[in-house]
Amino acid sequence: MQVSEFWSLGLEPIPISAISGTGTGDLLDLVCSGLQKVEEPQNLVEEEDYVPAISIVGRPNVGKSSILNALVGEDRTIVSPISGTTRDAIDTEFTGPDGQKFHLIDTAGIRKRTTVASAGSTTEALSVNRAFRAIRRSDVGALVIEAMACITEQDYKIAERIEKEGKGCVIVVNKWDTIPNKNQQAALYYEQDVREKLRLLDWAPVVYSTALAGQNVDKIIVAAIEVEKERSRRLGTSILNQVVREAVTFKPPPRTRGGKRGRVYYCTQAAIRPPTFVFFVNDAKLFPETYRRFMEKQLRSNAGFPGTPIRLLWRSRRK
Repeated sequence: MQVSEFWSLGLEPIPISAISGTGTGDLLDLVCSGLQKVEEPQNLVEEEDYVPAISIVGRPNVGKSSILNALVGEDRTIVSPISGTTRDAIDTEFTGPDGQKFHLIDTAGIRKRTTVASAGSTTEALSVNRAFRAIRRSDVGALVIEAMACITEQDYKIAERIEKEGKGCVIVVNKWDTIPNKNQQAALYYEQDVREKLRLLDWAPVVYSTALAGQNVDKIIVAAIEVEKERSRRLGTSILNQVVREAVTFKPPPRTRGGKRGRVYYCTQAAIRPPTFVFFVNDAKLFPETYRRFMEKQLRSNAGFPGTPIRLLWRSRRK
């Protein structure tokens, strides 16, 4: 009844009836007439030109800036025994031993949130925020811990942030030269302690380095390259479903009190970086968290993916 009023405004209204569909065809034709074919731009970044980023993160004074300087071969960042020297995330271009290019991101030391809040330093709060943003925009996080210092709750929190963001990870034990009477057995015991205290990163490789002397810092890049390859790897659907079938045969999903049991129809990899797998099942509620962790362990033990988190999504059958 009010359509004629729009004519006085110089507009051309289209009267339709949503219930009966009258006039909706004309509306659709008018909308589609304004659409143009979108051509793919020619300047898309090719997969082979993809440059992964490695963020160097950890608590203050663990040697993050020293690792960056040792990798690039120059004093790119200031190194000081005083904690808090690095205030901002510093990006540096780096070329690996095989010619592959990387973005190295040196970050400020991350202290506990309560400690930062009690200090009342706005600068430090912003520095920590920039460090978390560096993790988010990186592909692999190099979590640096000090060899002589025990693994703290803060190290676990940083590891938790890396896993939550879906980034690959390399655990770097720096200042390895400070360990007295070390041998291969000592490294084994140390790694067992790291695995126990950082259980959510039990898939991450461990590298021992001495940044000031330049020892084994190149192994950090080698490990990061392997992690990025695993993070970008796609698993064939046939191989994936074979692994899933063997896992289900070895340990079927548990029955509920009502006698119902989950059933896996098939699985497919939906994405990379991080590798994401979708399980199509009869009812996702029939798969408890313990069984989902079991399936993740089976995927890792049979299909690999070291150094990267993997995501498992469970989709119920539509009724």
